[in-house]
Amino acid sequence: MNYILFDGPSRSNLLPFTYTRPVADLRIGILTIREKWEAFLGNTTTTVTEDYLSDKYPMVEMASNVMINASFLPNNALVDLIQSLKENQAIFKDDEVVAFYTKDNQGEVDLDAYTVIEFDNDILKVEHTWDLFSKNDAALRADFDLLTQDRESQPIPTSNNVVNAKDIFIEPGAKVAFATLNASTGPIYIGKDTEVMEGTLIRGPFALCEGAGTKMGTKVYGATTIGPYCRIGGEVKNIVMFANSNKGHEGYLGNSVVGEWCNLGADTNSSNLKNNYAEVRLWNYETEGFAKTGLQFCGLMMGDHSKCGINTMFNTGTVVGVSANIFGSGFPRNFVPSFSWGGKSGFSTFLTKKAFEVAKMVMARRGLEFTEVDARILEHVFELSAKYRRE
Repeated sequence: MNYILFDGPSRSNLLPFTYTRPVADLRIGILTIREKWEAFLGNTTTTVTEDYLSDKYPMVEMASNVMINASFLPNNALVDLIQSLKENQAIFKDDEVVAFYTKDNQGEVDLDAYTVIEFDNDILKVEHTWDLFSKNDAALRADFDLLTQDRESQPIPTSNNVVNAKDIFIEPGAKVAFATLNASTGPIYIGKDTEVMEGTLIRGPFALCEGAGTKMGTKVYGATTIGPYCRIGGEVKNIVMFANSNKGHEGYLGNSVVGEWCNLGADTNSSNLKNNYAEVRLWNYETEGFAKTGLQFCGLMMGDHSKCGINTMFNTGTVVGVSANIFGSGFPRNFVPSFSWGGKSGFSTFLTKKAFEVAKMVMARRGLEFTEVDARILEHVFELSAKYRRE
């Protein structure tokens, strides 16, 4: 069967992260949503997403296709139901389509004509940016079980201080020495070719994905995911970093999501709790205003390729777009549009020519190329976000 993941109605609520990727390629738990689905289905997937992303994330359509709403995370009950779908049957959860089997072209699908199957079991759904950290605990535990089932961990080196070793899994090539690994509050997953430097304190649930690392003396509270080839230092709590991003020095980051190719300068701090303990509001791209989150704790949402200088301070509930460069003393406003350059005293436009020069250098350091496709995506994001920039 051909499986296609589609963005669904939550895409706009997941900006700025979905400016540069489909919903399926968001990371929550240990894996991206796509990686979870492919592991459960035992099959590759393609994507229906925005036209400007389709060169990088193409769709392959065949005569028969199962379309899956990427906002929903897979579990055994749902996958069993999807794999038993017949033509023109659709699975719904709370009036939203989860998946359907079609032989029609995308433009011809009429779900009103489909036989509806209600999915009554519990399911994790990602529909807001803050879901990525607030639901990370459940997603991380599920991914830990998926990735470690019927497998044996590498031995935990004896120099480490360990609590509840049965819930600690270390992949080949990982270096872990003179650290504290406390899995009494949730599992700890140490990925392939990672490094946990001496003095690191980890309280699960926690995932350190392939090639990532912690600096000496790092303090980690769950539920935290550090994506592939990221680096962290200082103190973090309940954060998700996608890939190839760095918070390598002292400073606090909590209840936050950081995209790809981001860098937080030394002693960057983000507040995750208002002084009056009130509910946090976050910028909403669809309504172009600040929306309630229902959360008391919410820190920083930072889109791909954004950077901040040393001693940067972020207010509770700050949203930073794509390719922003923030520096200077004081708190910048709590919505920083994409391609902004500046800080508390004001912002100017970070022109794509300069932004691309930085992206090329940063990616080259990891042996990767900033391609023409990447440039076209960011050019489109620059145009989409122009209305938010005021100089």
